[in-house]
Amino acid sequence: MKKAILFAVTTLASVSAFAQEAAANSQSGLVAIGAGLAIGLAVFGGTSAQGKAAASTLEGMARNPAASDKMFTPFILALALIESLVILAFLVAFIKLPAATFGF
Repeated sequence: MKKAILFAVTTLASVSAFAQEAAANSQSGLVAIGAGLAIGLAVFGGTSAQGKAAASTLEGMARNPAASDKMFTPFILALALIESLVILAFLVAFIKLPAATFGF
């Protein structure tokens, strides 16, 4: 239930921020809602994936402390790749906003 509330709050905050910024054009409102939803979904997916990766890695380290050095590098690499997907969604959403404002 906490995840659903966090997702709803994040999405609504993103949508309202984009809607206020892009209120000049009638079509920009729809693009702002789409951009807000994209960022909300990306953040929700990224945080849940990072949480699962961290939980799995810590569980593996707890079961076999000798293998913690071998698990640390792939864990950091996985977190970096997950975060890069969230940043990519953020960039795509911001690239789409001027297209709505200028009409192309």
